[in-house]
Amino acid sequence: MRSTLHQRLRTELRDLIELVLVPGLAAILPWRWCFWLFKHLARVQWLYRGACLQALAQAQRLGQVSPGDEARWLATRRLVTLVDHADHYLAVTRSNTFMQRHMDVQGQWPDPARAGVCVTFHWGAGMWALRHVGAQGLQAHALVAAMEGTPFAGRSVLRRYAVARTRSVGQALGRAPLVVSGSLRPVVQALRRHEQVFAAVDVPADQVDASALVTLRGMPVRVPKGLLRLAVDMQVPVTVYVTGFDTQTGRRLLKIVQLALPAPGSDAQELAQMVFQHLDDSLAHNNAFWHFWGEAPRFFNGQ
Repeated sequence: MRSTLHQRLRTELRDLIELVLVPGLAAILPWRWCFWLFKHLARVQWLYRGACLQALAQAQRLGQVSPGDEARWLATRRLVTLVDHADHYLAVTRSNTFMQRHMDVQGQWPDPARAGVCVTFHWGAGMWALRHVGAQGLQAHALVAAMEGTPFAGRSVLRRYAVARTRSVGQALGRAPLVVSGSLRPVVQALRRHEQVFAAVDVPADQVDASALVTLRGMPVRVPKGLLRLAVDMQVPVTVYVTGFDTQTGRRLLKIVQLALPAPGSDAQELAQMVFQHLDDSLAHNNAFWHFWGEAPRFFNGQ
């Protein structure tokens, strides 16, 4: 009992440091100073240790980290994690002026008056992309999973952080997120109202009925295709966007690409490969930016 309580306190303290105290410095420091500090903290091995070492091991197993490059890869991975968490605190303390000063944008969002499916990946740090969407007047909803289950067991700091971050996503877009747990009905209703839905689509397919086989870094990967199948069936245009940043300066880059409207009755498989080609390109640019290396066995299963 005592040992369990001690472990719980250690976990909560680590979560407090990694999710609140360290990334929360972005709320009180000028971004230039904060990013300089983050670059130094990214070499502290204790920070995000378990997740980073697991990610490195999986990336190495798949031949995605060159021998001798481990220290640099881990530092980049920690830096991405820090910036991603810090963006929650930046989003609730900075105006759109921050975005205009610190982010470059390539491409354009789809017509705000037309239904649209906008997809991204767990690569880089995407909060400011959502702020940009909100500033452009789109009627956008983020798709989120229900916040329940094992990941939050005994971790009240993590749960509160997740709830607050989801709330900041809704504030960035100006509309409440849509909780999709086994049903795309809320998505269908939003698209019928000529609104837009936003989702990160690089999630493991082992919990869904319908999946597509795509190629990432020359390896087969199974991904859910329900949302893309819906885009084909409803003849809704698909837009892909990714948000990275310069590891030397912290300056953001948002890339937006509008895909051709899928042909009526076409296979979602082709659309899936078109979408995931953008993740493949991002991984080729810097694979340490991908947040899901720790879950790689659920993706790269060779089937």
